[in-house]
Amino acid sequence: MDSRLTQDLNGALNAAPLLRQKRQRSAFLILLIGIFVFAAAAGALYYALRPETLRIAVGPSDSDDQKLIQALAQSFARQRSAVRLAPIPTNGPTESLALLGAGKADLAVARGDLDMPADAQSVAILRKNVVVLWSPSGLPAKGSKKTPIPKIKSLDDLPGHRIGVIGTTQVNVTLLRVILSESGIDASKVTIVQFATHKISDMAHDASIDAYMSVGPLASKITSEAIAATARERGEPKFLPIDVSEAIAEKHPLYESEEIPGSIFSSSPARPDDKIETVGVNHLIVARREVSETAVGGFTRQLFSVRQALARELPGAANIAPPDTDKDAALTAHRGAAAYIDGTERTFLEKYSDYLWGTILLLSGLGSAGAWFRSYLKRDEKVQSVALRDRVLALAALARDGKSIEELRAMQGEVDNIIRETLNSYDDGAIEEGDLSAFNLALEQFHRSVADRGAVLEDVSADPPRLRSRQ
Repeated sequence: MDSRLTQDLNGALNAAPLLRQKRQRSAFLILLIGIFVFAAAAGALYYALRPETLRIAVGPSDSDDQKLIQALAQSFARQRSAVRLAPIPTNGPTESLALLGAGKADLAVARGDLDMPADAQSVAILRKNVVVLWSPSGLPAKGSKKTPIPKIKSLDDLPGHRIGVIGTTQVNVTLLRVILSESGIDASKVTIVQFATHKISDMAHDASIDAYMSVGPLASKITSEAIAATARERGEPKFLPIDVSEAIAEKHPLYESEEIPGSIFSSSPARPDDKIETVGVNHLIVARREVSETAVGGFTRQLFSVRQALARELPGAANIAPPDTDKDAALTAHRGAAAYIDGTERTFLEKYSDYLWGTILLLSGLGSAGAWFRSYLKRDEKVQSVALRDRVLALAALARDGKSIEELRAMQGEVDNIIRETLNSYDDGAIEEGDLSAFNLALEQFHRSVADRGAVLEDVSADPPRLRSRQ
C-alpha cells in the first residue's frame, strides 16, 4: 500500500477529532450568542410591557383629593393596569408642587392658579372650584317682622369693611384681590382675614366680619357648612355676584367665568334664590413634561375608564374632566394626555413598529451571519471529508492490484475508520446528505474492487499451477 497515502489518511483521521472538538466549541459559542440575543429580546419585551408606577403627590391628609387618589391607586392595582400609582402624602398642594418641581414626584394634585413648576403640564381636571361671596343680612330684632337689610349688597360696598376668607393659603387672597381689582375696587381698602377650615364657627361668631369668601367645588361640604353657620349666627346670606367674571377670564386665562345655580347650597330656604355669576378655577392633576407620553397616556385612559365606577363611592369623581388641549391654553396639556383626549394616541404596534422591524432585521442578519460563520467553521471538515472520499477512491485503485488477502483486509480496516469518521461528520452536520451520497459511490467502488481482487486471489491460492501456466 502506498505509504504517502497512508500517512495522509492517518493525518486526516488524527485531525478529525480535533476538528470535531473545534466545531463543538464553535457550536456552543453560537448557542450562547443565541441565548444572549433571546434573553436581550425577552428583556426588552418585558421592559416595554411591564407596569409603570407613577409617583403622585397629594394632600392634605384625609382630604377629598387624597381619598380620590388612594381609590384610583387601589383600582389600578386590582385591575392589573399598565400604569400604577404610588401616592405621596403631603401637607397640601403647595408642598405637592414643590415635590413635582424637585423631580421627587411624577404627578401632583393642585389648584391651577398656584405657582406651578416651569415644566408642569395638565393631565386632568379633578373638579372646578368656584368663588362664593356672601354677606350676612343680620338677624331681625326681637319681636320685629321687618326683614333686615344687609350692609354689603354688592362688591362695590366692600371698601372699608372686613371680609373673612376660608383657607389659610395665599392663593385665595390673591384671587380675591384680582376680583376686587377687576371690579374697580381698591383692594387695599378691604381688610382680609383668613380662617382655617376648622375655624368656621369662629368666623361665623365674629361680628366684625362683614362678608365671606369660600373657594371650592359646588358640592363642597365646607362651603355649605360655612353658609349655614353664618346664617344661624348673622342672618340669611346675601350672595354677591361677580359681574366682571368674563373680563377676568379674558385677562387671566387661569380663571374661568362660571355660574352658581340657584338652591345649590340649600333648597329650603333657597340658597341662592337665583343663579349667580362668579369666577372658577380648575383643580388639576399635573405632570412633569419629562414623564413619558406612554405613561401619562396610559394613566389618562385608565383614569377616565374608572371614573364612573369610582363615582359610586366618591361622588366627586364624576366631576373629573379632560384638560384644555389647545396649544394656547393657560396650562399646556401633557402630550400623553392630549394624545388620548384628541384620539391621536398611537397603538403598541405604531409606537414600537420601528423597533420591531429593526429587531427582525437584526435577527435576520444574525441568522445569516451565523449560517456563514457555521459554514466557515465547517470548511476544514468539508475539505477533510473530500480528502477521505478521495482516499477511498485511491484505495479502490490500489485494491485492484492487491498482493494478498491480508493487504485487502488492511485496506478494509482503513476504510472502516473512514466510514466511521464520515458518519460522525454527517451526524455533527459538517457534511450534508449530498456529500454522503458521493461518499457512498466511492465506497461502492472500493467494495467492488476488493470483491473482484479477493476472488482472483482466492483462485490463485486454490490453483497455483493453473495460474502459472496462464502466465
